[in-house]
Amino acid sequence: MLIDYFYKLKQAKIPVSINELLTLIDAMQHDIAFGSMDEFYHLSKMCLVKDEKYFDRFDQAFGEYYEGLKAREDLTQATIPENWLETEFFKNLSDEEKAKIKSLGGLDKLMETLKKRLDEQKKKHAGGNKWIGTGGTSPFGHGGYNPEGVRIGGESTHRRAVKVWEKRQYKNLDDNCELGTRNIKVALRKLRKFARTGVAEELDLDDTIKSTAKDGGLLNIKLVPERHNAVKLLVFFDVGGSMDDHVRTCEQLFSAIKTEFKHLEFFYFHNCVYENLWKSNPRNYHEDTQTQDIINTFGNDYHVIFVGDAAMSPYEVAYANGSVEHNNPEPGSLWLNRIRDKWHKAIWLNPVQQEYWKYTQSTQMIKEIFEDKMFPLTVSGITDGIKFLSK
Repeated sequence: MLIDYFYKLKQAKIPVSINELLTLIDAMQHDIAFGSMDEFYHLSKMCLVKDEKYFDRFDQAFGEYYEGLKAREDLTQATIPENWLETEFFKNLSDEEKAKIKSLGGLDKLMETLKKRLDEQKKKHAGGNKWIGTGGTSPFGHGGYNPEGVRIGGESTHRRAVKVWEKRQYKNLDDNCELGTRNIKVALRKLRKFARTGVAEELDLDDTIKSTAKDGGLLNIKLVPERHNAVKLLVFFDVGGSMDDHVRTCEQLFSAIKTEFKHLEFFYFHNCVYENLWKSNPRNYHEDTQTQDIINTFGNDYHVIFVGDAAMSPYEVAYANGSVEHNNPEPGSLWLNRIRDKWHKAIWLNPVQQEYWKYTQSTQMIKEIFEDKMFPLTVSGITDGIKFLSK
C-alpha cells in the first residue's frame, strides 16, 4: 500500500525519495502512527514533504488516494469523518444554526441522509434538490442554496453550510497557485544575509549563562544587537493602465517585501522607466525623483527588482517622445540599460502568464534587455528570481 501511495505522491510532482519512504516505514514499524488516519496523515507529511510549498499538493494527493476528498464519478467509497459527530462541533454553532439543524431532524439525521445519498448516487449530478452535486437546492454539494447543508468540495457561495467537507489547509502554498502574502514571504526568504546592527537590546542567552557561571552564580545579563536581514533591495513598481488588473497581487508582494527586508527602497513608474520616478502615486509632478539621482545615490550592493507586465507600445521602449504620458527626451531602453549597468543583480517579475509574453513585442524587448532574467509573478517564478539574486 505504501509503495502505491509513494508513487501517487511522485505523480503529484512532490519530490519524495526512497530514503524518505524508508523513514516513514520505520516510523510505522515503531507504531508512531497506529490505527488513525489523522495520525498517519501528519506522520507521512512530516516524513515525506520537506518543503511547505508542496503541502497543498500533498493534501490533494493524500485525499485522492486515501479518503476520496476529490470529486469522483463513483461516490460509493466515500466515508463520513467521525469528528463530524462529536459534540465539540456544536460549540462553534450559533443558536440560529442549531435551530436550522434541528429543523432537518438534527445533525444525526443530516449525516444519516448524506451517508444514504453517498450509497445511492452513482454519477455526477448538477442542479436539483436531492443528489450531491453543484447548484440546485440539495443540502449536499456546493454552489447552490440550502439553509442547512453540508458543503462537499468547491467554494462557499451563500456561506450557509452546516459542515464543510474540506481538509486542505495549505491552499496558498503551492508554487503554481495564486499568490498570497505568506507564500511570497516563503519565496523571498532565500534572499537573506543576516547581520547584527544597532543598539544591543537582544538577550544573548549563551553568553549570559557563561558569564553568570563565571561570576559564581551572580546574574550577568549580556545583550547583543538584533539580527536583521542585511540584504539591500531596490524595487520599481509599474502602476496604472494595464497594471490595474494586478493591483491586488502587487499589494501582496509589497507587503511581503516590507516585512522581509529592513533595507528597502521603492519607486513607481508607468509602463517604462524614464528620467523621473516617484514615491507616491497621487503625486505632484514637482515631487518626482530624477532617475539619475537614484542611480547615483544607491550603491552597487543593492539588489533590484522590477514589477510590471511590460506590455506597452514598443515606441515607449525604443524611441524618444514615445511615452504615452509625456515627451521623454530619451527612450526607456536607455534608462533600463543604465540601471542594468549599475546593478547587475536585477530581475523583472511579470504578473502576466508566461505563455502570453511572446505575443507582446515590448515584453520581448524588455526581456532581452534583462538578459532573460524575467520571471512570472508566481511563487515558483519569485523563487527562481531570488535564486539568481542570491548567487
